Amino acid sequence: MFDIKRKTIEWAGRPLTLETGRIARQADGAVLATYGETVVLATVVYGRQPKPGLDFFPLTVNYQEKTFAAGKIPGGYFKREGRPTEKETLVSRLIDRPIRPLFVKGFKNETQVIVTVLQHDLENDPDILGMVAASAALTISGVPFMGPIGAARVGMIDGELVLNPAIDTLGESALDLVVAGTQDALMMVESEAKELSEEKMLEALMFAHAGMQPVIDAIIDLAEHAAKEPFDFQAEDHSDVVASIKSLVGEDIKAAYAHPGKYERRSGVDAAKKKAAEALVKTDEKPEGVDSSKFSAAFKECEADVLRRDIIENSHRVDGRALDKVRAIVSEVGVLPRTHGSSLFTRGETQALVVATLGTGEDEQYIDSLTGTYKESFLLHYNFPPYSVGEAGRMGSPGRREIGHGKLAWRAIRPMLPSREDFPYTIRLVSEITESNGSSSMATVCGSSLALMDAGVPLVRPVSGIAMGLILEPSGEFAILSDILGDEDHLGDMDFKVAGTSEGITSLQMDIKVAGITKEIMQQALTQASAGRLHILDEMSKAMEAPRAELGEFAPKIESIKIAVDKIREVIGSGGKVIREIVEKTGAKVDIGDDGTIKIAANEQEKIEAAKAWIQSIASEPEVGTIYTGKVVKVVDFGAFVNFFGAKDGLVHVSQIALERVANPADVLSEGQEVKVKFLGFDDRGKTKLSMKVVDQETGEDITDKINAERAERGEAPLSEDTGGRPKGDRNGGDRGRRRRD
Repeated sequence: MFDIKRKTIEWAGRPLTLETGRIARQADGAVLATYGETVVLATVVYGRQPKPGLDFFPLTVNYQEKTFAAGKIPGGYFKREGRPTEKETLVSRLIDRPIRPLFVKGFKNETQVIVTVLQHDLENDPDILGMVAASAALTISGVPFMGPIGAARVGMIDGELVLNPAIDTLGESALDLVVAGTQDALMMVESEAKELSEEKMLEALMFAHAGMQPVIDAIIDLAEHAAKEPFDFQAEDHSDVVASIKSLVGEDIKAAYAHPGKYERRSGVDAAKKKAAEALVKTDEKPEGVDSSKFSAAFKECEADVLRRDIIENSHRVDGRALDKVRAIVSEVGVLPRTHGSSLFTRGETQALVVATLGTGEDEQYIDSLTGTYKESFLLHYNFPPYSVGEAGRMGSPGRREIGHGKLAWRAIRPMLPSREDFPYTIRLVSEITESNGSSSMATVCGSSLALMDAGVPLVRPVSGIAMGLILEPSGEFAILSDILGDEDHLGDMDFKVAGTSEGITSLQMDIKVAGITKEIMQQALTQASAGRLHILDEMSKAMEAPRAELGEFAPKIESIKIAVDKIREVIGSGGKVIREIVEKTGAKVDIGDDGTIKIAANEQEKIEAAKAWIQSIASEPEVGTIYTGKVVKVVDFGAFVNFFGAKDGLVHVSQIALERVANPADVLSEGQEVKVKFLGFDDRGKTKLSMKVVDQETGEDITDKINAERAERGEAPLSEDTGGRPKGDRNGGDRGRRRRD
């Protein structure tokens, strides 16, 4: 019944199996991939006719994680998977980015790739396996796909590069690098690093490329036995129309791209397109003309060719800059003074308004994943409203692009954040792109760094980012462009983004539109990007060189204390009664960790101190000989009870109220009165002993030595704390107190 084809190899110390012919047989291509004990299913379906009127390739990639894969049931009322998580969206992009350029040019048939996680061993991340399975499914489907691709993850542990490290080892890795590529070249890069040098990053890229070659060979081997007949597709030839357009308006297009302003360029190009359309496009009066959709595709080719040749031959960029020159930069901080931190970063016609907000443990985001639920204390959200490009458009929830750009900036900034022990805040950054003409994600990185420093977050070092472009001709000629414009991104072959500090790279992302780039091109791009990144850091330093020494007045204050784990229950109280009372009466927020770390937050330091004192009084004991400020809670005939250490009360015996004899404590003390007391310890029945008379009630100074010096001058015995601060040998006060109590 089943015609199963299977290929198994050993890859990075674990078995990788690719299987087809048993599951999802009605799809054009279906591959069940297993790595370790993680299993994904990738399917491909494509239309046999192009969608009419489209001038783009309608490829859809969906990566989905089923909770049953990890033996879990979804939370919530509906108990089924809902909208895609951030992880699912990001992995969908990871799969899409390297495969999209490898479809035959001109193919516009609707194509859908679905990757489903069926089993997760909690050791091997399904993202790499999903990319491999999708590549294999495409390769055997018959769709005009010029693959296959391979993929690999690289970590760096103790200075050594590791291929496909296990999930639980990534926490100690200085690098999390995901690479996809063909047999000959790299196609896609996504990474987070702890200030690695350009040389080390290039070494890691080549290590990943070599590491994925056995997978590519395995896919080819599987396809030799299981691939379907290739779909008969012939790309439409536009060369004659392109030549006609170039002859008519080639110089007009070139002149339009000489304008430094975005809108002037667009107006010039639109005028050239209109002029060519009037001469070439078919109408009722001119039936021998070119079809409008064919004309649009040909004009786009002509536009790209004119721009690219001008860059290659004359090193002349769209806005007249040199190939390695960065646009003018203006950096501002504190633009929204009531926020915790803010910045406005402008580079040419790209601008990001970034706002930093500091919160407490209550503000952490709970993330439910296949590997378990965890809390995230650093959030970065990127928004791209349509007005940023001068258009009217739909406003809604963030799309894949916004989520992807935000995650790229998040990866760039995170390695430079202080530890939670040193800075126990939840941090949220929001980047509003207010203008866009190239590399708004890197503007977000720069603006985020400035906003964090403005908020007083002690960044290890400032972070900047730059986007690089590439023009690569079939002849092998190429030009690398620093700080690309939107037009250069749209008509070029590579979007290569590098973020980092003065010491090294923290994040790198690459997408290309051609069939891969070589090590030599990558090396030059990294070198050129390093110079640009350092230049941008210098420009940013004109606004702010280092984080502010203190948090802003509107930011919450947080202090951390540590208590014994066995005291946590006492601080929380039965049903949370104690902790609720602490929060209600002090006005502070209190977050208790499982390890006994307690974070106390409030806008006013007095509230923090009150909550801290209360918690410490529950979780610890007062120190003998220490002076505390307390409040009289009850006056009795033999003394007064004073609340002096959180919820703890102690007795100030009538003999300890003042140096002179006190007949009636009510004559001296009243309930609610604030007094300063010295903790003398406990009596033989475990009762707390306090003294007021050995403390200066105005200054809080311990005056025991002063009293004893005066007593010595008079020939009197010194006070003894062992007997409650009475003169040695004097038992009358104590006996008198006991008789009164009796």
